[in-house]
Amino acid sequence: MRRLPILLACMGLSACAPGEDATFNASEEARRAAEAADAARMAGTEQDPAETAAPEVWTRGAMVAAADPRAVEAGLDMLRQGGSAVDAAIAVHAVLGLVEPQSSGIGGGAFMVYYDHDRDEITVFDGRETAPASTTPDHFMKDGKPLGFLEAWQSGKAVGVPGQIALYKTSHDAAGKLDWDALFQPAIQLAEEGFEVSPRLANLLANPRLRGATRLDDLPASSAYFYPDGEPLPVGFLRTNPDYADTLKAIAASGPSAFYEGEVAEAIVNAVNGDASPGNMTLEDLAAYSVKLRPALCGKRADDYRICSAPPPSSGGVTQNMIMGLYDLLEPTDEAEMTEEAYLKAYVDAQRLAYADRDHYVADADFVPVPSKDLIDPAYLRVRATEAFAPDGASFPGDPGLALGRDPMRPLWGEDATEHAPGTTHISIIDSDGNAVSMTATVEAAFGTSIMVKGFLLNNQMTDFSRQPTKGTKPVANAPGPLKRPRSSMSPTLVFDPDGDLFMVTGSPGGNAIVAYVSKTLVGVLEWGKSAQEAIDLPNIIARGDTVGVEINVPGGMEAAEALREMGYNVEEREGENSGLHVIVVREDGLEGGADPRREGVAKPLE
Repeated sequence: MRRLPILLACMGLSACAPGEDATFNASEEARRAAEAADAARMAGTEQDPAETAAPEVWTRGAMVAAADPRAVEAGLDMLRQGGSAVDAAIAVHAVLGLVEPQSSGIGGGAFMVYYDHDRDEITVFDGRETAPASTTPDHFMKDGKPLGFLEAWQSGKAVGVPGQIALYKTSHDAAGKLDWDALFQPAIQLAEEGFEVSPRLANLLANPRLRGATRLDDLPASSAYFYPDGEPLPVGFLRTNPDYADTLKAIAASGPSAFYEGEVAEAIVNAVNGDASPGNMTLEDLAAYSVKLRPALCGKRADDYRICSAPPPSSGGVTQNMIMGLYDLLEPTDEAEMTEEAYLKAYVDAQRLAYADRDHYVADADFVPVPSKDLIDPAYLRVRATEAFAPDGASFPGDPGLALGRDPMRPLWGEDATEHAPGTTHISIIDSDGNAVSMTATVEAAFGTSIMVKGFLLNNQMTDFSRQPTKGTKPVANAPGPLKRPRSSMSPTLVFDPDGDLFMVTGSPGGNAIVAYVSKTLVGVLEWGKSAQEAIDLPNIIARGDTVGVEINVPGGMEAAEALREMGYNVEEREGENSGLHVIVVREDGLEGGADPRREGVAKPLE
């Protein structure tokens, strides 16, 4: 069997292998975080389970990593003006909504994980879209059967109440330093003067498969914008968007009310409810939207590194901690068994176990009980690690209730096979004061619903709910419901070193593969000794369900696919993976950035 170059780290595998007791101790940490959330400051920050000693003065510099150089420059400009990481994130994303509309925008939502260096606090801003108040569990059912994915996905039914603008304002109120209106000027200028269409946007618009799946060239507003004269925008075309500029000007002048009330709100509601497959959104739904402030879900490793991400309805906190905890338990400990194949197997099996539990249990914890702390409890992980599926075995969820000596939990819910189409964008930022933002934002799948109003596209996040609300006689945890937020794969993540100092900012777009993409950077940096860029460049391996998807068109990918196939796994060879990882690692001599070559982003320091 070939050796696997994708796993080479340090001088040799054994040099990088942690001890067999490298498990998470997350229950107490999560409990403390929850208690701290109850005493959150009025500004909206949440007490992280970090050490409370006063942090040292930050001297490592600042950096912005995002999916487009023009957006990165907007963020750096905010930092040059003395702005915070939150200021920079808003400016970055407002530009991305213009130049990368296929991935995110103000018609969608986001999760932001923010670290305040001086206070040593983490806040999770949950700007996930919500279901309208009149939504019922059978929202996507017709004649007793769920709507087909594409039928549901490209419809007014798929539009959730957008949370992005509210997230901008809530995070800015908590941690912004610059004037609110200043944050939108780079995007307004680009929208008015025009931006050059990038190769990725042009290629997506020209892709026959995508054109067949979306309604971009069928609906009047999106067709006129993206397909002038019936042809897709070519590379280098100078595209203006005066409607987007006007919308941002109104928001800059009047705040979120310019979006959630008045002319823009009316346009959203009319477009959603006037669609050929209408939704059920009201002006009251928009006016009532609010951002949720949540404590980060953190897991602490035996080496005292802590992994912190967003709690449900995000999958980040649960899945990233599960994968890393299970990997530590599954990796080889006998020197004779420390082969590259064995480490690869441990990573794949950790993913399969975590994905199965995620799919079964994770939903909006404000509406259904989600055993987040139990799923990352070391005692449960030890039991779950013994349940690793044979390479050719079917995936199944575990039962943390039974494992922890309580009533069974698995029978509470029916099986959920919700699809999460690839899309989304990710932003990683550290500012000059050591504050950090990890924000993943989305309109769900590429170009959302194709419904365009006031210069931006509307999301199709409602299809992140299970379209079938029951399985047999049991409810599905992630079924639609009034004001409920759909489960998300988004995993904006921060890592802290044993001294409690910020060590890593990471995250990615990519639909349900986000979980795997982000975990690759955690394993790559923390376990295999990779740099930020080296970890990003590793082949993407996605082990959800009964297949293992392996990216074969990058170095090491085909070798990994062959090795896993020889082990007995059902391997699906893939090309064109949709990751967009943006990573910053804090080193002794400064910041080390990495940007995914699969997209068009950069990681650039403030100079």
